[in-house]
Parts: sequence; C-alpha cells; structure tokens
Amino acid sequence: MKKILSLLLAAILLPCLAACSLENAAESDSSGGDSQTAYKTGGNVLIAYFSCTGTTEKIAQLIADETGGTLYEIIAEDPYTEEDLQYYTGGRCDLEQADSACRPAIYGGVENMADCDIVFLGYPIWHSQAPRIISTFLESYDFTGKTIIPFCTSHSSGIGSSATNLHSLASGANWLDGKRFSGGEDADEIKEWIEGMDLNIAKINDVSAFDLASGTNGNAPTVTLNSGYEMPVLGLGTYSLTGDTCKKSVLAALESGVRLIDTAYMYGNEEEVGEAIRESGIPREEIFVITKIYPGSQYSNPEQAIEDALEKLDIGYIDMMLLHHPGTNDVSAYKAMEKYAEQGKIRSLGLSNWYIEEIDDFISQVDIMPALVQNEIHIYYQEKEVVEYMHNLGIVMQAWYPFGGRGHTSEVLNNSTILEIAENHSVTAAQVILRWHLQRGVTAVPGSSNPDHISENISVFDFSLSDEEMAAIAELDSGTKFDWY
Repeated sequence: MKKILSLLLAAILLPCLAACSLENAAESDSSGGDSQTAYKTGGNVLIAYFSCTGTTEKIAQLIADETGGTLYEIIAEDPYTEEDLQYYTGGRCDLEQADSACRPAIYGGVENMADCDIVFLGYPIWHSQAPRIISTFLESYDFTGKTIIPFCTSHSSGIGSSATNLHSLASGANWLDGKRFSGGEDADEIKEWIEGMDLNIAKINDVSAFDLASGTNGNAPTVTLNSGYEMPVLGLGTYSLTGDTCKKSVLAALESGVRLIDTAYMYGNEEEVGEAIRESGIPREEIFVITKIYPGSQYSNPEQAIEDALEKLDIGYIDMMLLHHPGTNDVSAYKAMEKYAEQGKIRSLGLSNWYIEEIDDFISQVDIMPALVQNEIHIYYQEKEVVEYMHNLGIVMQAWYPFGGRGHTSEVLNNSTILEIAENHSVTAAQVILRWHLQRGVTAVPGSSNPDHISENISVFDFSLSDEEMAAIAELDSGTKFDWY
C-alpha cells in the first residue's frame, strides 16, 4: 500500500519539483550567486560519486587511493535531508525516482572532463536504480571514447539494471560491468577488483609530502616528479651569482652535499654553473640542474634558446627546463621544450611564476603536464591555495624566495615567531624556515654565496617542527609579495 501511495503522490506532485529541472540548474549557474569552484582533475582517472550517508564515499576514497585518481563528489544544489531519504513516504527520494525525466541540479562541476579517460561512477541504490542526480551528471558532459565503470553501494540489492539503464545517457562511452559493494570492503578487495579490469591508469604521485625522515644533514631526500625522475627537495639558487662567485658557490654547495642547482638564462651564469659541475668530480647523474628560458626573443625562437642553454651548461642534458614566466608565445615555447624532452635532451619540464588561472589555461594547450611550478613563496606570501591546487595536479611546488628575497631577508629571518621557534630547537631562523617549507610539501632553492650558510641550509634533517609551530608560522601569512612576477 505504501508503494502504491507513493506512486500516486508522484503523479500529482512531480510537476512541481523545481529542483529536478536542468533549466533551473542552468539558471542557478548563471545567476552570479554562490557556486562551487570548478574542479580541476589530474591524471586520467576521475572517481565521481554521489553519497548521502558516507557509504559510497568510503568506497570512492579506496578507489582513489588505489588508482591515484581525483575524487569528485556529486553534490545536489538542493541538499538532501534525512526526511528526503525516507522510503515510501511520498518524500523527495520517492518522487524523484518515480520520474525518469527528473534531473536534480548539481552544485559545481568538473572543469576539464576532457582530460579524464577513465571515470569510476559511484552511487547508492535508490528503489533499485541510481539516483536521478547521476543522470544529471552523465548528461552534463561528453563521455565519448571514455571508459565508465559504475559501482554502487547497497546492503542487499545488487547493481542490476541500475547501471545498464544509464548507458543511453552516455552512449559514446565504453561501459564496463558494474559492481556492488556493501561498504565493508577493505583496500585489498578494491585493489583486486581494479587489477582484474586491466585498466591503463596513469597514477599521480602524491607530491604534497616528502619522506623527510630519510634525509640527513648534507643529504636531502628526493621527490618523484610526474616525469618519473627524482629531484632533491633542497638545492642552491644562483640568482645574482655571477662569474667566479657563482662557480665557487656551486662548488661549495656540491661539496656540502647539495645536489640540486637552479639557474636561468636571465641569471647570466649558466656557463659558470656548468663549469663547476664538470670540475666537481661528482657523477653527472647525481646532480639535478634546473634552468629557464625567458619571454621575448627566447620564446620567439625557443629551439635556439634551448640549444644555447645546452651549449652553455655543457653537461650533456638538462634535468629540468622552465618557462621563466608567462608571456607571448609561451605555449609554443613549451611545445618546443616537449620535443627536446622526447629526444632526452631535457628530462622534465616546468613553469615559473604560474598561478591557478594561468595553469588552467596553459595545461589545456600542451601535451606534457608540467612537473614543477617555481614561485615566490615565503612566510609572508605562503600561496596556500596555489600550493594545494598544484599538488592536486601532481605538480611539485618550489620556492625561489624561501627567505623573502634580497632586501627582505633580514626582515624575514628576524621575525619574532621564527626566532622563538629557532631557539626552541637550537637551530637558526633560516633552518626553521626551510624546514617549514619542506614540512608543508614545498621544495626550495635558497641562494647564497657563503659556504657556511650553504652548509647550514642543507642541514635541516635532524629536527622537526610541531603542529603548533607549523600553525604559528601559517599565521604569519599576510599576502605580501616582494617581487612583480
């Protein structure tokens, strides 16, 4: 009787359900009101899921852990209440499921669905079918050529026709057989299921945290880039170091255990950096060298710029080349770098002075995801949102002004909070700041020509900052930028 009653109510009330209108969803998106930030995915796997009680969310998280894919929660613009979810009461859930044309509006969306090759699609079972909001999701994007893997959560019902009934909504996709989970599955069960499908999954490494315990003073640990190469998390920046001073500084750094050297065309010292590396006696493959090409003539003729860098450094290959900052022809310059990467003359590619808006526009136009973004980052300009955003794309972040830069270093190193923390650990203010960068997942290339300071900068692996100390430094962020980039 309850089921009959609910169907009768549906016939009467469904025309009034404005929440199930795609037209309403479109009006909401263009109204200028609050909306979810468009979600940017990384890698080729997306785990899109709808979950009201957390059961489907748990399975989605396990899939993300196994695949390295990006989680995207399908959120109703009009959130479901406990009352909405009560079956056979004539409530919202009953009414929506009774109308195959119902399309609840979704809050936010996936910005670059085109980059996703594999989509895991999760949902709970409602009246033996997928919630209608799943239909909204499928009709919101072009899934042609993509692989969709449905999964559902239910304590009793199987996946049944809930998956096959969705096929017509994304007919151009390659639909794999779906699977039901009870919600009690563990990571091993999820792994076995995924491995059984033999998917071509490009995993994203977690670049938001480093194994700092594996480092020792004079021997920094490394982070694995999305290019597959390993890069030390601390190095030497050579901005403003020229001539013999630059060469001696690089030699001092290498002697202290530094294995990451950062240079650039605009620094005018690539030749000296190369000379120091060749004369150091350290095997070339143990040293990671970053250089950059600059907007203007170098972006206009990137092949010549790359050849010039290879010739000046004269170390066989370049570990990483960056675009120095956005500018005219930056995409075409990057594409030239991609060709050299294919030849092995450059091993990894990256960008300097790129932020969220710039990266979104840029990566849609190139083939190789940048492995690193190098920006101004220090205690007064922490770039919290940018760091998190790049990490979600699998991009390593690097600070080129870890101490605030020339003219501001003294101010930063004499901050009272930093000095108090340094005293607590019997270390220097510089060491506290570098340790703070590393513990928040940001690599750094501090510059110095002083051998003692260089040695000090690579010696931050015999202490760690507490959560309270990290929080205290986080509070210093004032959004104060010291350079124009």
